[in-house]
Amino acid sequence: MTELAAVKAALKTQAVETPSWAYGNSGTRFKVFAQAGVPRDPFEKLDDAAKVHEFTGVAPTVALHIPWDKVEDYAALAEHAKARGVRIGAINSNTFQDDDYRLGSICHPDAAVREKAVGHLLECVDIMDATGSRDLKLWFADGTNYPGQDDVRSRQDRLAEGLAEVYERLGEGQRMLLEYKLFEPAFYTTDVPDWGTAYAHCLKLGDKAQVVVDTGHHAPGTNIEFIVATLLREGKLGGFDFNSRFYADDDLMVGAADPFQLFRIMYEVVRGGGFTSDVAFMLDQCHNIEAKIPAIIRSVMNVQEATAKALLVDAEALAAAQASGDVLGANAVLMDAYASDVRPLLHEVRQEMGLAPDPMAAYRECGWAEKVVAERVGGQQAGWGA
Repeated sequence: MTELAAVKAALKTQAVETPSWAYGNSGTRFKVFAQAGVPRDPFEKLDDAAKVHEFTGVAPTVALHIPWDKVEDYAALAEHAKARGVRIGAINSNTFQDDDYRLGSICHPDAAVREKAVGHLLECVDIMDATGSRDLKLWFADGTNYPGQDDVRSRQDRLAEGLAEVYERLGEGQRMLLEYKLFEPAFYTTDVPDWGTAYAHCLKLGDKAQVVVDTGHHAPGTNIEFIVATLLREGKLGGFDFNSRFYADDDLMVGAADPFQLFRIMYEVVRGGGFTSDVAFMLDQCHNIEAKIPAIIRSVMNVQEATAKALLVDAEALAAAQASGDVLGANAVLMDAYASDVRPLLHEVRQEMGLAPDPMAAYRECGWAEKVVAERVGGQQAGWGA
């Protein structure tokens, strides 16, 4: 197989998971903006997600958020997904939208609140069983706002205890993916603030516990690709939540703010074998002012382009330059790959997969947007909290 053929083959196996909540209404802290044709329930979210997969060919799974995507029959929801050509992906828990969680969830000082939070996480594992989902994704808003508000060490003990109980409930082939975030909504301490804290807990829990890297959850200037390389080296990178940030956790379209960073991350993924392992490539985005489905299609395409460029890095030339101390030469190898226009290559890949070469144009021409605007009239649109 030629080098170019190998790159094409790799791109054809790529899978990017889209988030159910990205198909619903979202907004700022001040206003949630409604759009015509937005799904009214998880079934319609899956219908939209199926369109993204139809035109990109690499978005076969859809992450759910509980209770936003709560239904009476999860097996029926999974069957609906299958009938549309997609599958249920990660189950995302929610321990931040209940009044009881004002002081935390599984780190809360009150044992009754901790029990409630753990119960919700165990319910999410039940949903995994019913839908065939592999991953339970955990993000905790737990933290404190003021020095002395709570005991920092005790909160870590509570976190470890709660995670251990949920970990023991996981079935064969299921995983726990622990996400971290620098700050927000807590402003003095956050109970899982960085990759080191997440890694320490996952290491103690065992092989089924992995770390999730959300690209918007770091301090400005953080070398995210170093974190990716380290977690891959340790066998603890479970997945990504891809988005872009300008200031904090902006949840903008991946590759919109710094496409070079996305390329650097994907190079480390390719270099570390993550592209052919169980690393989950997920989107975590909110499309406040742009149309939902086109924004998600563009995000998937941005991941594809960064991946294609990463696969085009001349590994032998790079290793030779690094070994000889050729600083500029080594940097040039990376920059040459990044400067490559991979759009014609991806057009070929899509055509070989039986897809339209330009997913954005194909979606615009298919009439789906006009169809859902006409049909999805009445009822309550999905959005933050629903």
